[in-house]
Amino acid sequence: MELTLIQKISIGILPILLAITVHEVAHGWVADRLGDRTARLAGRLTLNPIKHIDPIGTLILPLAMYAFTGFVFGWAKPVPVDPRNLASPRRDMAIVAVAGPASNLIMAFGWAVLMALGVHGMGQGSWYGEPLALMGQIGVFVNLLLMVFNLLPIPPLDGGRVLVSVVPPRIGAQIERIEPFGFIILLVLLFTGVLSMTVLPIMSQMMTFLYGLVGLH
Repeated sequence: MELTLIQKISIGILPILLAITVHEVAHGWVADRLGDRTARLAGRLTLNPIKHIDPIGTLILPLAMYAFTGFVFGWAKPVPVDPRNLASPRRDMAIVAVAGPASNLIMAFGWAVLMALGVHGMGQGSWYGEPLALMGQIGVFVNLLLMVFNLLPIPPLDGGRVLVSVVPPRIGAQIERIEPFGFIILLVLLFTGVLSMTVLPIMSQMMTFLYGLVGLH
């Protein structure tokens, strides 16, 4: 069965929404555990995607880019975190930042398992095989992309926040000054091809590893 573009986009909505939503909830949940209730009080510790969606950055742009370029670029509304409520702001902010990409790695493994089930179903001629395999493939791709992309050491990405937390405070303050220009830097890297040349090879290695874990070779 050959799936249409509309069917492929429909199948991709769930893994894309989950990837972005759980990523943001993970930030807020870890911050909450470390003493900052800002995200909880703002109603952001929920898997309801409406609370996290930026219509353009979360839906339109990622789906369009995946459908026509195979690359996904987007964003959600950031979960609010107040470092002043954390016991050790520099250390704890690094932990909060890492929580998002860590959740994407866990989800990527889960989608790889579903992809393996879909591939098995295709071999048995099951009607659900191809849609499930495609959904799993998109889930793996999107989650690994978000993980690797967000770990780039550029503010305001998670990797940038980790970098600010681990370098000496004076250097961290200098790095933070880049944040207002971070989106422009990312766009330049995206359209010059530097971003894909950096991110995609790492993703490829991680996909190979995950697919090996679930018996996909």
